[in-house]
Amino acid sequence: MKIACVFLLVALVPLASSRLHINNGHFVLNGQRVFLSGGNLPWMSYGYDFGDGQWQRNKDRIEPQFKKLHEAGGNSMRFWIHMQGETTPAFNDQGFVIGPDKQGTMLDDMKDMLDTAKKYNILVFPCLWNAAVNQDSHNRLNGLIKDPHKLQSYLDKALKPMVNHVKGHPALGGWDLMNEPEGMMIPDVHNESSCYDTTALKNSGAGWAEKKYLYKDMLRFFNWQAAAIKTTDSGALVTMGVWNPKSNTDHFNMNNHYSDFCLRKAGGRQKGVFDFYQFHSYSWQGKWDEVAPFTHKASDYGLHKPIVVGEFWEQDGGGMDIIEMFKYVYNNGYAGAWSWHLVQRGDNQRKGIAAIKDKTSNGKIPISL
Repeated sequence: MKIACVFLLVALVPLASSRLHINNGHFVLNGQRVFLSGGNLPWMSYGYDFGDGQWQRNKDRIEPQFKKLHEAGGNSMRFWIHMQGETTPAFNDQGFVIGPDKQGTMLDDMKDMLDTAKKYNILVFPCLWNAAVNQDSHNRLNGLIKDPHKLQSYLDKALKPMVNHVKGHPALGGWDLMNEPEGMMIPDVHNESSCYDTTALKNSGAGWAEKKYLYKDMLRFFNWQAAAIKTTDSGALVTMGVWNPKSNTDHFNMNNHYSDFCLRKAGGRQKGVFDFYQFHSYSWQGKWDEVAPFTHKASDYGLHKPIVVGEFWEQDGGGMDIIEMFKYVYNNGYAGAWSWHLVQRGDNQRKGIAAIKDKTSNGKIPISL
């Protein structure tokens, strides 16, 4: 009996260490600290890449992007999945989710996408939803954010089955719940709780797509999804991409709306928190704002979790070229850099990825899955 127990422990150790996880504030894979270097491949056909047989039509265009990223020295990629519910998940006429997709290919699409990424040693971070534009003509995403019963239908009928189907896959880096929720947040709302008060976001640009949501509803949306993922897969990492650090720090006279406290306050589910944060950063009229990652070290935000700079590009790079941008992120304590985006400007961005591929001081970049 003792021999069997010892064997079991030895067998489990490699499995735990071979999956991306966080230890002492750093990403770790196969026992080594790693820096996430890569880019966004948000879509080939917006909202039509996965589910209902769509992946098989897009795979031949997407697989070369994995290969190019690997050859440039990158190790990770961010994908977009549902967007605003254009094709997935499957909804009924009342706005309740009835499955991952209509034709039943979504689960295997996700698995095959991860298998393909693994061939090239690329970690994938699926991004579920998008709030940077308002194309929710059927009010599907709106229903999930505002109606807890509809949200629970998504968790039960789509999210948990998806997570369970790819649970523990070595190419699954983590789950990204939404792209830039601030696009639809209502700024300048006073609330006694700093979690819900958006007065600090007045004239910040928040609400550019449409002023639709209060933080109380949006934070519940995140808390419940994160809890569902971690309940289904205890080793999963969860994040979300903010348009600007202004909504994700208590420094610089701002409020961190995405703290563990705020997420739990809004949704009540203990496991529903983020494992790492993700900042997006673009200059305006050639200049960075006062909280931009490219003018600060990661430690300046006081967050005590890894921070990935999840979107940036040379076009709005505050005068920096792509190589300077990748080097800045690597050298200033951030945990990862994902440029925007690999289809439109991949040749340019792969130059930045290649420029840091051999660095080791803030984590190694080449990985083996």
